[in-house]
Amino acid sequence: MMDQIFDGCVNILVYWAGIFGITYKEINVWVFVIIWPILTIILIGIIVMQRRIISQLSRRPREQP
Repeated sequence: MMDQIFDGCVNILVYWAGIFGITYKEINVWVFVIIWPILTIILIGIIVMQRRIISQLSRRPREQP
């Protein structure tokens, strides 16, 4: 099962490499060394912003209907 998943992922990277005209190694670096860390940092930033907003909203007095 794991071999099939790994092979599928490699095939996807090889396909993308062909589309962009680069090698498998280059697409691997782009995805796992450049794109993934950038997305992780962005998502952490979104989480921090949302926690601040929730915290600010939680401190506000509720409006009476």
